[in-house]
Amino acid sequence: MSSSEQSKSLHLLGSSHHIADLAVRERISLPQNKIDEFYGGLSALPGLDECLLLNTCNRTEIYGASKNGFSTNLLHEYLSNFQKIDPVFLSKHSYQHSGEKVVRHLFEVTAGIDSQMVGETEILGQVKKAYEDACQRNVSGKMLNRLFQKGFQAAKWARTNTGISKGQVNLGNVLCELARRIFGKVSNSRLLVVGAGEVAESAIEAFKSRGSQAITVTGRTFEWCPLSRRKPSELAEKFGGFALSFSKYHESLHHFDVILTSTASTRSLISENEVKRAMKRRPAKPLFLIDASVPRNIDEAVANIDNVFLYNMDDVSAIANENLKSRMAEVERCRNVLSKKAVRIWDQMTLHTLPSSSVNQSTASNS
Repeated sequence: MSSSEQSKSLHLLGSSHHIADLAVRERISLPQNKIDEFYGGLSALPGLDECLLLNTCNRTEIYGASKNGFSTNLLHEYLSNFQKIDPVFLSKHSYQHSGEKVVRHLFEVTAGIDSQMVGETEILGQVKKAYEDACQRNVSGKMLNRLFQKGFQAAKWARTNTGISKGQVNLGNVLCELARRIFGKVSNSRLLVVGAGEVAESAIEAFKSRGSQAITVTGRTFEWCPLSRRKPSELAEKFGGFALSFSKYHESLHHFDVILTSTASTRSLISENEVKRAMKRRPAKPLFLIDASVPRNIDEAVANIDNVFLYNMDDVSAIANENLKSRMAEVERCRNVLSKKAVRIWDQMTLHTLPSSSVNQSTASNS
C-alpha cells in the first residue's frame, strides 16, 4: 500500500465540544429516529467500504474505511446535505482526520482524555455500543473492527496505568457533588430521572451509593435509547427505585429536588410554566435540574426562576474539570503513550495483511 493510499484508508469527520458549543452541537447531532436513514445513505457512498457513527451529547463523529481512493470531504458533503447545514458552517465547527490521526483520535476518545469531562468513564461504553450497532448493521469490517478493538484496549491501558480518572470523574459523581452543595446531604435528595441510558444509570448509581432512597425513573417508548435496550421501569428496578408513568411526571415535578433529563427527544420536555407551577407547591425549597440531552429537553428560561438551578452539559463539564490542573501531567503522559501506540497500530494495519474474518462484536463488550 502506497503512502497516499495509506492516508486515505481510514477517515474521520467529527464535531465535538472542542470546536462547537452546545447550540451548534444540537444542530449537527443526529436525531435517534434518523439513524437508520443516515446509515443507509452513508454506507452507499461510493468508495466507502466500512462506516461507523458515534453520536453522543458531546460529539458526532463518522468513522470510515476504504480500500481505494476516498475523500473525507464526501463525508462532509453527506452530513451537510443530510442535516441541511450550510457547508461553510459545518466546516467551521468540524474536523477531518485520515490515516494514523484517526487511530490516535479514537484512542484519546476511548481513554476519556478527549472528553468534555476529562477522564470520564461513560464514553467507553458509548463507543462500544456504537461499534456493536455498526456490527449489527454489517457496515463495520476488517479495518474498523481492528481499529475499535485496539481502541478498547488503549482505554483499558489508560485507566489501569495512569491517573486520568482519579477522583472517579463521571457525570453521576459530579451531579452528586452539585446536589451536596445545594441541599447539604445527597441522601435527603429526591431524584427524578427522565430517560434510561448510560447517563441516567450513572446518575442513579452515584445517588444510590450516597444513601439516596427516593429515586424515580420515567420515560416513554420512543424515547428509550435503542442502544441501551432497556425500559425506564427496568432501570428503576435495578436500583430499587420507583417507575413513574410518563403521563404523570409533569404534574409531579414538585415532589423532586433533583431532576435529570437524558433522552433522545427532539422537543422540550419541561417548560418554564411547569417549573413555575412546581415551585409554587414547594416554597423555599430549591430545585436542581440537569439537562444532559442534545437537543436540550428543558426550557432555558427555567434558569430565571427564583431558587431554581439549571445546568446543561457544558456547565457540568466546567465544574468537573475544576481540578484538571492537578491531573494535567497524567493526561499528557497518557496522550504521549497513546500517540506512540497509535503509530504502531497504524503501521500494523497498513503493512500487514489483516485476518479475513471480522472480529466478533461480542469481543468488544468484553474488552
